[in-house]
Amino acid sequence: MKTLKCDLCDHEESAETFEEWVNKLKPHYGEAHADFLKQKEEESKEEQMAGMHKWMSENKKRFEAVK
Repeated sequence: MKTLKCDLCDHEESAETFEEWVNKLKPHYGEAHADFLKQKEEESKEEQMAGMHKWMSENKKRFEAVK
């Protein structure tokens, strides 16, 4: 089990896999970072997809680095 903080605040979630961690983090993002998500809605679909891929890549590396 790995525990990792949200990339935007100190909220922590624990999970066995990266995918599980992402799914556990989604409700937190929706509540605590609604303004951030709303801001992303103003981007083009291409910008949204590029940002999502970057987020997934960076956070997967963070998750995998946890011992």
